[in-house]
Amino acid sequence: MKSDVIVVGAGIIGLATAARLLAQGAAVTLLERSLIGHESSWAGGGILSPLHPWNYADEVTRLTDYSTLLFPSWTAELHDKSGIDPEYEKSGLLMLPPYDAVAARRWCSKQNIEIEQRSIPDDLFEDNAERTGQALFFPGIAQVRNPRLLRALSIHVTQLGGRIVEHCTVTGLKIVHRQVQSIASTGGDFSAGDYVVSAGAWSNSILGSHAANLDIKPVKGQMLLFKYDSPPIRTMLVQNDLYLIPRRDGYLLAGSTLEDAGFDKRPTRSAHDHLLTHACAILPSLGNKSVIRHWAGLRPASPNNIPTIGRHPEVRNLFINSGHFRYGVTMAPASAEILVNEMTGIPQPFDVSPYRMR
Repeated sequence: MKSDVIVVGAGIIGLATAARLLAQGAAVTLLERSLIGHESSWAGGGILSPLHPWNYADEVTRLTDYSTLLFPSWTAELHDKSGIDPEYEKSGLLMLPPYDAVAARRWCSKQNIEIEQRSIPDDLFEDNAERTGQALFFPGIAQVRNPRLLRALSIHVTQLGGRIVEHCTVTGLKIVHRQVQSIASTGGDFSAGDYVVSAGAWSNSILGSHAANLDIKPVKGQMLLFKYDSPPIRTMLVQNDLYLIPRRDGYLLAGSTLEDAGFDKRPTRSAHDHLLTHACAILPSLGNKSVIRHWAGLRPASPNNIPTIGRHPEVRNLFINSGHFRYGVTMAPASAEILVNEMTGIPQPFDVSPYRMR
């Protein structure tokens, strides 16, 4: 079966892109080297915001801000179509000191973001001295349960007629006269009119000599999972780069690390102990809980966290939607919209030139 579009990578970005193409009537095949959504899309926490947005380039926050506006209707539609609730929820985020209060308030005022100053709750930290100072509360920040979002999205892609081929590693692109003719893979050769590389940390290796100046590399992040009978906290917590995310059913995630370890995604004892120590310091009740799961994922890191979205500058029917680093889930619906707009000639919602490959 020849497709209109082949999407390489069935993580959150590839699935979201495929769903949007399918909704516009394209025949789409996704090629996934492992299992659907089982790399960095699954491994993250699902906070729908940069942790400290004032520390990021405008290109990052512009994309995340637009994308978060799409999430309520996007997840509601996926719930309706698939029967799986992605658990989109505006649980809010409490930022614990230390933080740059001046930069935070200046940025929130400029972006018209709601922010509240709050006392640190009594159930955080064991020592009263550690509860000195004020926390910042962001009531508008939402979360999503990314494994459930991925399941809902993969079901919807199939419902729309998309074909997903798992355990299919792309080994090369056959490019003739600035056109991709076919893709070679461990599952055979595939051909289409257009090709989209959304392979996360593996994108550069798939593009090979056609990666040009694309700079995407794996950065490992590790997470811990705990279980309570009911949620021990009502909001997400952040202190420096550590976050705690409560789920509706009592699960609690603690993350995460940033490690330049190549393609080695094995969990390590040192990261386990680091996360556990700092998580317990923030939420002392964790000291009575066992870690029920510890895992790692490989984020597709890019310079300044700015993803690449758009047409390849030299290969006419090749497109890139990759390099979303820590915010692939957050940026997914907007990135899919931007990429498909470029493929089909639909006007963009804002200036997307900073995301184009050069």
